[in-house]
Order: sequence, then structure tokens, then C-alpha cells
Amino acid sequence: MEGVSVRKIKKICVFCGANSGKDVAFVNAAFYLGEVLGKRKIDLVYGGGKLGLMGCVSTAVAQHERQVLGIIPSAFTVNNLVGETCGKEIKVATMQERLVMMMELSDAFIALPGGFGTLEELFQMISWAQLSVHNKPIGVLNINGFFNGLLSFVDHAVKQEFITPRARKILISATTADELVDKLQAFRFESDPALSKLKWSPSSSQKEKLDLTLRL
Repeated sequence: MEGVSVRKIKKICVFCGANSGKDVAFVNAAFYLGEVLGKRKIDLVYGGGKLGLMGCVSTAVAQHERQVLGIIPSAFTVNNLVGETCGKEIKVATMQERLVMMMELSDAFIALPGGFGTLEELFQMISWAQLSVHNKPIGVLNINGFFNGLLSFVDHAVKQEFITPRARKILISATTADELVDKLQAFRFESDPALSKLKWSPSSSQKEKLDLTLRL
């Protein structure tokens, strides 16, 4: 990365499946990502619990003595539905509150293989970056081509002029954890001149949660 300015990343939020998936490579990659974060002294923010890939990455980060923060809706904690969070846990009321807190507390975002929930979180962060709600890097760890179809679809949407080439640059991809973290650190946000003028006002509540109400 010689000659490239490096973004300081202290906390990365990882979105991933509460299942382990069919391919053992997903589990191995999740553990290795946690090792990479730990060795680079990067703390983890994630969705809480210990199921599936979420448990793999959080366990690996904790084993390297880095901080782990699980942000989890209270509904998931009933009857120990998702298992014990590996590290500190913050309970929230809603899925939206969870995602906003993840955005506020993280310096970058990584998606591992997962289902609808993982995809929702990934694209919500991309959409908020496009709207200049945040300017933090976002990447997918494309293990064994898991995200090939998704990346092809995004490129197709660019060709059909529903996604701009500038917005396409928001989504980073790599096949190894080391390469992906390097790319996140080298990322330079290029905002849309029109969308960057949007005013997103903070909430007036005592908790000062982010209010994503658009002020024109």
C-alpha cells in the first residue's frame, strides 16, 4: 500500500449469517477474518449471539484480546434464542435502532455470507453512504464466489443506469480477509455533489440517536 493514504480503522462491523452455511470454507473464513482483525488491533461490532458465522468471527476476535460488542434486539434475547454474546452486549428495541447504532459505532463494514438479514444490512449501509449519511467503507468478503451473483447484479444495474458508476465504487469486494481490510483502509469516499448537500439532522432526544429524516 505504498503511496496510498491509509484510513485509520479501529472498529469494523461485520454482517453475516446466523447459520454456518453449506461450505466449511465459510466457517474457516469467518474465523480467519476474526484473526486478521485481532492481529491488526481492530475491535468488532456485530449483531450479537454466538450462532453460525456470527459466533465464529466474534470468538476469533475475542481470542485475540480485542473488544467485541454485540448489538442485539431485545426480542432475540428471550429464551436465549441466539446464544450468549461473546463480549459486551447492548440491547435495543428494534432492528432499525440496531443498524443505526452499528453505523454510528463502526469505522467500516464487512459482509460475510449470509441470508436476507445480512443483505438488508449490507444494502442499507450502501444506501446511506450513497445519500451521504456516512462516508465509511463497505466491503464483501467473497468466499468461494458466494457474492459473484450479487456483484454481477450490481454491475448489471449500473449498465441499466439505475446505479451510477460513482455509487458503484461504494461497494468493495475481495476474496481474502487481508486484501479486504487493506482495501477498506485505502478507500476514499467520493460523494455525489447533489446528494452531499442533503441535510440529515440529529434527533433532539436525550439519547441523541440519529434521525434519518431528510431535511430539504
